[in-house]
Amino acid sequence: MTKSINIIQRARLLFSILLAAPFFFGCKKEVLDEVPEASLASAVVLVNKAGFDNYITAIHQAAREELSGEDLGRFPDMNLGTDVGTTGQEQSVNFRNYNTFLTPSAGAVSSPWNWAYTQMIMRANTVIDYANKPELAGIWANDAEKNAIIAEAKFFRAYTYNFLANLYGGVPIVDRTYQSPKTDFVRSKREEVYAFAKADLEFAVQYLPVTVAKTSEGRIVKGAAQHLLTEVYISTGELDKSIATASDLINSGTYKLMTTRFGVNASKPGDVYSDLFIEGNQNRSSGNLETIYVWQYENLTPGGAGGNGGNNTIRQWVPALWNLKDPAGVNGFVLVDSLNRGVAYSRPTSWFLYDLWGSDWNNDIRNSVYNIRRKFYYNNPASTYFGKEVEPRTTQEDTMRNIYPYLRKLEGKPFNGDNASGRTGKDWIVYRLAETYLLRAEAYMRKGDLVNAASDINAVRARANAKLITPSAVTLDYILDERARELITEEPRRRTLTRVGKLVERTRKYQTRADVRTTIQDKHAFYPVPQSAIDANFSAKLEQNAGY
Repeated sequence: MTKSINIIQRARLLFSILLAAPFFFGCKKEVLDEVPEASLASAVVLVNKAGFDNYITAIHQAAREELSGEDLGRFPDMNLGTDVGTTGQEQSVNFRNYNTFLTPSAGAVSSPWNWAYTQMIMRANTVIDYANKPELAGIWANDAEKNAIIAEAKFFRAYTYNFLANLYGGVPIVDRTYQSPKTDFVRSKREEVYAFAKADLEFAVQYLPVTVAKTSEGRIVKGAAQHLLTEVYISTGELDKSIATASDLINSGTYKLMTTRFGVNASKPGDVYSDLFIEGNQNRSSGNLETIYVWQYENLTPGGAGGNGGNNTIRQWVPALWNLKDPAGVNGFVLVDSLNRGVAYSRPTSWFLYDLWGSDWNNDIRNSVYNIRRKFYYNNPASTYFGKEVEPRTTQEDTMRNIYPYLRKLEGKPFNGDNASGRTGKDWIVYRLAETYLLRAEAYMRKGDLVNAASDINAVRARANAKLITPSAVTLDYILDERARELITEEPRRRTLTRVGKLVERTRKYQTRADVRTTIQDKHAFYPVPQSAIDANFSAKLEQNAGY
């Protein structure tokens, strides 16, 4: 038996040696060389118009990740710890204490920086560099086709540098791709960063299309570049150019403030402001002529979700109603489509929910029952309080996290039919014409033309059925108030307040939480430069923002 086993073992060993012999003795080196079946390297993809379109799609994907990426901080943190937003989660420390949270080593500080440089700017620079290669001149039908691709990439590059300048101040300007490591970047002045973005946007305005087909909704059009350029001109102090650019957009005939009911719910109870945010009404094909730039999402579609599985603003802003007990100690709510699953990562401040509306409480439609849900009714059939209105609560956990008025513009069908997802597949409006009016009002106000500033503000307020204001009432703070009423959750509020120099002042004045109000300091007007970026840039000194 043992002899038989040994014979078998020897046979197996001999077979193994014979099988391996070609590799050791008779194999040519070329057999071992790996030859990839395909490659997504830039030099392989960017060789025809289709390749450039695919690369532009990749920039759109990265842009959408500002809202729905794996790291939630890029967009939600733009509202936390400001005048309009605070965290409802007691266990969350995000912007609860500025001194301990907003530090150079914080992930919330490095995430936006890394997203900007490693995704947005790198991809945009790649498209611009390759499109301008002389050896690729033959792939374009004409200069207009090439310039339209470059213009879309330059829009995204300008968007990102404006993002950085508003958040960090001066940053390094990277205007090309590098084929080897570079470790000696230096910060440009904030004014230089705005000027760089301005030049890109002026090019984009010249070459982007006015509109796109329904099948291309979400692609960047001329109006998006005009809208952003209106803001950037304010930042560069070119107020006349800001007003002229906004006026070209407002008077183009392509866009208009929606003032009558429209879209999929037009025959149901609601108002025109709520129509703007009903799922399915975000794009021009729905009849919505107010929206200018929209991030696209799609249920049950590969690539339609974003990094976290859809539009996650329900999860961010809506209270944790599923966690609320009735007076008998039974869960008062079960998850349904209209509620989904919020976790109160963010919540509106008390100033926004109550004080901001003043004498317009009953007439401003942005405060109507169709736009802010203030009353709740137990919907769990197992509760003896089923169907009854939820009584006022007194515990901090309830009032801050589990139940508070929320913004119905965030509602939508649960992503992939999952009522517990905390997400939707609803497209997200980035720019719309109401904000263009408010930007032009700001430019007029800064020029001292309060009559025209009031006129633009009143265009927005008239649509909302709010009381019109007089020119003497126009101030920067009033414009910021109106932006809050009109744009909350849509607007990256922190970047707006930093841009106009009001973040610290208004947070101290209007923030709900005392720990936020008392810890924010003047240095927090800007994010610190990430320590990881400073450490990686070891061949030159990357200056830190003052105070950090």
